[in-house]
Amino acid sequence: MSWPPSKVSKLENGRQTPSDDDIRAWTEATNGDADTGALLASLHTLEVQHAEWQRILRTGLKPRQQELIEWDQKTRLFRVFEATVIPGLLQTSEYARARFAEGIRRLKLPNDINEAVAARVQRQEILYRPDKRFHFVLTEAALRYRLCAPEVMLGQLDRLVSFSSLPNVRLGIIGFETQYATSPWHGFWLYDQERVLIETFSAALDLRQPQEIELYSNAFEQLAAVASYGRSARAIITRVIDDLSPEASDEGE
Repeated sequence: MSWPPSKVSKLENGRQTPSDDDIRAWTEATNGDADTGALLASLHTLEVQHAEWQRILRTGLKPRQQELIEWDQKTRLFRVFEATVIPGLLQTSEYARARFAEGIRRLKLPNDINEAVAARVQRQEILYRPDKRFHFVLTEAALRYRLCAPEVMLGQLDRLVSFSSLPNVRLGIIGFETQYATSPWHGFWLYDQERVLIETFSAALDLRQPQEIELYSNAFEQLAAVASYGRSARAIITRVIDDLSPEASDEGE
């Protein structure tokens, strides 16, 4: 085995992830063949748990949406908490376009925004399947952050009201005046009891260890317990609409 010193340094300091061949070469050179299988399993688990956006989205945004569609089909109970954005399954096409445009700009991705928006809208068909159940919990902040034009956000808020009336969708809103039991550190998605999906600036975290799933399940229940539902939730959305409407009117003048 002959690796340049720069590669050894990167591996030792965590700046480069070893490949399968790197693991095999290392265990062979160090007479550690018995450890090869375990090390490869650890490497593959790490790759699933922490997938950088640059790698996931290197061919564009649409393939990621297709991958999520596959998980949607497998899942019966969706539990979603978002502190800053509207969840993808509840987004209007205009709001989704604004979110994708941000990702393309920030990560310098291939621009397949039209295909990505169409795929996200396609995903929403699952909301109308009676064998699926959805529990969304959003903060009031997620309704108020200026992440798109006011008229786009107004359309998005109106869509939330519509989705809240679906029989298999439970939508909770945590108002600003609410006393939290658990801090809303970041958004996360629970797919049944199988996985937790978390999105950061640089990567997607895919957590599947039972203790992690239990931790996030408990966090979701505590956040859901302080949320408002039904008329109370719609009253918060309406309050935000009333506050935002003058801005949209001003832009139209």
